[in-house]
Amino acid sequence: MKKNLDGNTLNVLVYQVIFWLALFLFGIGQAYDHANTVSLKEIAIYNGCHLLFQIISANIIYHYLVVSFFERKQYLVFLISLAITLYLLAVFNRVFIVYVAEPFFVHASQDGITSILTDLDYLSIHYLFPIVTSSFIFICFMHVLRYKNERQSNLQLQKEKAELELKVLKSRLNPHFLFNTLNNIYSLSVNHPDKTPNYIAGFAEIMDHVIYKGPQKMILVDEEITAILRFIELEELRYGSKLNVNKKISLNLQNQIPPLLYLSLVENAFKHGGHNADGIFDINIEIETNATASIFKIINSSTLKPINNKTGIGLNNTDEQLRLYYKNKYVLKVESDKQWFSVEIVTPAKND
Repeated sequence: MKKNLDGNTLNVLVYQVIFWLALFLFGIGQAYDHANTVSLKEIAIYNGCHLLFQIISANIIYHYLVVSFFERKQYLVFLISLAITLYLLAVFNRVFIVYVAEPFFVHASQDGITSILTDLDYLSIHYLFPIVTSSFIFICFMHVLRYKNERQSNLQLQKEKAELELKVLKSRLNPHFLFNTLNNIYSLSVNHPDKTPNYIAGFAEIMDHVIYKGPQKMILVDEEITAILRFIELEELRYGSKLNVNKKISLNLQNQIPPLLYLSLVENAFKHGGHNADGIFDINIEIETNATASIFKIINSSTLKPINNKTGIGLNNTDEQLRLYYKNKYVLKVESDKQWFSVEIVTPAKND
């Protein structure tokens, strides 16, 4: 955030230099076209003196008067302060030119201080009007730049907030997955102790995916599929012939997805699924990638009551993860009846 603020300050300085240099060159060009007896050197000195006070005036008005009074809705104080400031700066500008700049190339008698203070017509036309004009353009320019910088800062804050939320979500997701798998290991060690070593070895491979791929922002779909297939092999050790998994995988393109997105749903299906009327635990998995989307669908036999919303820690985490990554550019569809429970996810092929 500090780096972003430093960048904004540098941008403001660069834009100010460009703005005032362009105004200075424009003023010289305009004066030179209408000058018959005045040299280019004199024009440059006059315009330089005017520019100096225009820069001072514009920055005082914008950074002090506008911020201190106008933006706080103290409009009367702002108008009074603005009038006094403009008059004083116009006077100082003329005094500077008459007593500092003109003696180098003008040898006529100088105007007195009383004349400078009271000649309001000359002061308004030759000094006040240029200050007001340049300050107005400068303030409009700075408001546009300020809006642009604030918008960039807000986008950066939203990005940092989303990244933080994702880290928090992953810190919840990984223990949830780990807790459920450890429960499976315990159950297997009680019922089938001979299969436990193979299960633990396979579990180590799954955890390698969780630990090293999990922190990444995006991974390839086929990397997630590799972990899913390994997880299914472990569950086959636990369920044996009572498990029937049908897989339909069609990867037309190497799309990317958030890590553990599909794996957590597969794990969730095994945890909450149930046997059908024939005593078989059915799971159907369909994965497809194409130029526009990545599609994942999992259907498992179930004996739970039908639900119409995204309930449970696993599905809530999935929905939150999708929202943080894709905002509203995704589909999460959950359906169920007395025999089946299905979840379908459609995400963009590219996450911009």
